[in-house]
Amino acid sequence: MDIQWYPGHMAKARKQVQQNLQMVDVVIELLDARIPASSRNPDINVILKDKPRLVVLNKSDLAAPEATAAWLDYFNRNALPAVAVDAHHGAGIKKMIALTEQQARPAVQKYMSRGRLARLARCMVVGVPNVGKSMLINKLAGKKVARTGNRPGVTRGEQWIKLGSKLELLDTPGILWPKFEDPETAYKLSVTGAIKEQIYNPEEICLKLVQWLLEKAPDVLASRYKLDTIPGEIWEVIEKIGKYRGFYLSGGKIDSNKAAVFVIKEFREGRLGKFSLELP
Repeated sequence: MDIQWYPGHMAKARKQVQQNLQMVDVVIELLDARIPASSRNPDINVILKDKPRLVVLNKSDLAAPEATAAWLDYFNRNALPAVAVDAHHGAGIKKMIALTEQQARPAVQKYMSRGRLARLARCMVVGVPNVGKSMLINKLAGKKVARTGNRPGVTRGEQWIKLGSKLELLDTPGILWPKFEDPETAYKLSVTGAIKEQIYNPEEICLKLVQWLLEKAPDVLASRYKLDTIPGEIWEVIEKIGKYRGFYLSGGKIDSNKAAVFVIKEFREGRLGKFSLELP
């Protein structure tokens, strides 16, 4: 599996983040709770340097609770305040705001100590595409101010958004790194939706996902798709799912590509259960 994706606007986004850092007091680093390690930009520490930061594990409603708890403990033990949120339903948002204000307070106090007028704490959100950044910003603002999409890279441009009476947020495009050195990282980003579908082969990704599910939760697929038996070959499992859903091509052949896309979509939406693909 060889997946590479580094659109031109990603390089521009990284430069924008570095330029905008001087305008904010704290950075919200948004990760996918199902893949906190794989959804981190490996250069993030170099990019942000010593800027105060809050790690936010989004999509916690789709992740295994015990795994999310382990990740929160991991980040906190490494001096990185962290919180789990579900931007879609709003869970964890109040705690996230409180921690963001707390992280920004020293910088705001330093600013005011120089005899300047009081101002709102300033923050910005960074994260890889499709990690839920725009949805989080809209939830924070209480209205639709950032464009959202069910595909990576939909956010464009930048804007200041007032969040209540204490916070002001600078929206910036998501950033992604230029090379996936680890095929596992590429797979996890693909299966969770951080990479455009045109870049990878759905059947290849689905084969790996189905194999993982059969190892971790063998009854899930049988229960969800009414499989009386599990075939010995992974590709046969996908074909049985395609047959169950009625995905046929002309001539009666099963549309395995459509079946693969369907299974991946069901996994992303949590219809197969709450799963985390990695632990700290």
